[in-house]
Amino acid sequence: MKPEITAFFDEATWTVSYVVADPQTKRCAIVDSVLDFDPASGRTDTASADRIIAFVREQGLEVEWILETHVHADHLSAAPYIQDALGGKLAIGAHITDVQEIFGKVFNAGTEFQRDGSQFDVLMKDGDTFRIGNIEAEAIHTPGHTPACMTYVIGDAAFVGDTLFMPDYGTARADFPGGDARTLYRSIRRIFELPPETRLFMCHDYKAPGREAYVWETTVADERAHNVHVHDGVSEDEFVTMREARDATLGMPRLILPSVQVNMRAGEMPPAEDNGQSYLKLPVNAL
Repeated sequence: MKPEITAFFDEATWTVSYVVADPQTKRCAIVDSVLDFDPASGRTDTASADRIIAFVREQGLEVEWILETHVHADHLSAAPYIQDALGGKLAIGAHITDVQEIFGKVFNAGTEFQRDGSQFDVLMKDGDTFRIGNIEAEAIHTPGHTPACMTYVIGDAAFVGDTLFMPDYGTARADFPGGDARTLYRSIRRIFELPPETRLFMCHDYKAPGREAYVWETTVADERAHNVHVHDGVSEDEFVTMREARDATLGMPRLILPSVQVNMRAGEMPPAEDNGQSYLKLPVNAL
């Protein structure tokens, strides 16, 4: 079945969030929501999430799922804010525990930070199936960018997180802690095994050189034919050599430090200290 998909683009973080709805039952999922954050002031804002909430209410939709494709390093998740407003189960890949273990140490999170994924309602394993209304969906484990990356196949559409970008931009970096270029290549080939007409929806777009408009939808066939990093014919070794050389030139994302320590907690801020204030840590020379 073909879900109705509405995209919400946050230009400040180049992130695309989605409402994925079954038109028959009016039930939906929300994928990769954004909590606005100003690192200079440390202030959050809910304007991006409020647009999604307003749309869901205007359309008379019922939220069944709030899906995270991975622990994002470029924006904070608005999942708990949206869940409080609209309900739904919050889900992420089961290997979130690997990410929590890695970054729990980076941020010296302490024993109060549970590293068992219990902050989320559902931990999806590779091959797990679920439904959005009458539309069948499957979770596919596609690590490489992070250990916990998932692709959600919902009807004729797949939400690939950061694993792939538009064909003219290429693929995700694989140099974050727990990332691996060889694993990323194999995950992408799994996505390429989906039917060629499968619609693919990106989590980000950065406008490739020479392109004027932001775009975030393509197909398996288009990626296989035209992806500048990993089109059919590119070998695993060729990809790994390219990806590792390219990653060595990249700086850290602007919001990686605040994003990861919030997103590994399912979008919640670290516990408030004895003065009632929550703080985000800035580990020096850690990444």
